[in-house]
Amino acid sequence: MLASLSQQELMDYMASYNDAANATYESNMAKLGIFNDDTPTSIDLYADTFEDKEKIGDLIAEYNDLQQAEGNDANVISYNDAVGAMMSGVSDIINIISYVLMAFVSISLVVSSIMIGIITYISVLERVKEIGILRAMGASKRDVTNVFNAETFIIGLLSGLLGVGLTVLLNIPISMVIERMTGVAGIAQMPLNGAVILIGVELLLTMLAGLIPARRAARKDPVQALRSE
Repeated sequence: MLASLSQQELMDYMASYNDAANATYESNMAKLGIFNDDTPTSIDLYADTFEDKEKIGDLIAEYNDLQQAEGNDANVISYNDAVGAMMSGVSDIINIISYVLMAFVSISLVVSSIMIGIITYISVLERVKEIGILRAMGASKRDVTNVFNAETFIIGLLSGLLGVGLTVLLNIPISMVIERMTGVAGIAQMPLNGAVILIGVELLLTMLAGLIPARRAARKDPVQALRSE
């Protein structure tokens, strides 16, 4: 077959054969017009840390603002943060889980407030004679109310401190396990502001729950209270 070819055709055939033998992915892409080192269509940048990624994004944004101000819209870089998009999706999932947990916590707070109110009311029923003695000794209705309000305040304060303390203690082994599995340290923490807010909410709900039983105790008639067994 090669004998029937002319000298020029033979040279062309050998050149194409050499090109095919030495062809690479980049050279094939360049011949097809898809890839060219002089005019790249995209560049992938990989940052070592999240801080470096943010700096790269800021630099690109500043460059784009400068090019737009000079009227060079063709030089504006289209920047896509793949990691940011992925982290945004993860953040959305975490937010949904947080909202669900907040709903359960809210239900738990309401139920606990009702239970505190019931316990305070039972305490009033069991201490009717004690209330009568206090009233007979000259205690006013407000004094009796303050006694039960002080009890509910102490209950709310102790329960809030106990809950925050257990959370702080449990954060230590949880952080250690997560750090060993993922290498991320200190992921489970209790912020000081959050702890103060939680204790304040617990105190508020406890005081509201014990308000009605305390007023009911203050309205007891001293004579009838002393006659009760």
